[in-house]
Amino acid sequence: MLTNKKFAIWFVSLAAALTLTACGGNDGDAGQEGTSNEESTTNNESSGHSGDHSGMDHSGSGEVPEGIKEAENPKYEVGSKAFITEGHMEGMEGAEATVAGAYDTTVYTVTYKPTTGGKKVENHKWVVHEEIADAGEEPFKEGDEVKINASHMDGMKGATAEIDSVQETTVYTVDFTTADGQEVKNHMWVTENELSPSE
Repeated sequence: MLTNKKFAIWFVSLAAALTLTACGGNDGDAGQEGTSNEESTTNNESSGHSGDHSGMDHSGSGEVPEGIKEAENPKYEVGSKAFITEGHMEGMEGAEATVAGAYDTTVYTVTYKPTTGGKKVENHKWVVHEEIADAGEEPFKEGDEVKINASHMDGMKGATAEIDSVQETTVYTVDFTTADGQEVKNHMWVTENELSPSE
């Protein structure tokens, strides 16, 4: 049996590991690196603004979904800096980010039950139109049932989801460092209204 001291060290280490996994992702076909265990992904319901992102991988490969269009005139150009005004994960809000990519698309918040089991993940931010199976030219509507091709979280790819909100906007992939010093590369996705100028 673990002594109380060893248990406390183990518990703190586990909590730190779960805190460091989060919200980025790679494209739906690239596989998932750095996912946490199923329990961390599914046992927490959404916090009001961002859903549960404890099972997400902050960093991505930089590959974007097929068919997504680069923004022609984004507010934040690739290579520019901006502050992140909303945190999908701990340590993200307020971080200064470098824009790695800018794309014009429709983005959705979704509620889904992970394919790995467990509780529903509610109001997950964000899934872009091009990450939904059989997406046509027209955007989906609130309440539509869709199948997710993205693998931002363990148990997300292939899950059936309900569209909670719809927004046409520019989305960005960004590089930033969290408040605790974790470097995040190609984080997907941050919407234009979740950034503010750094000057």
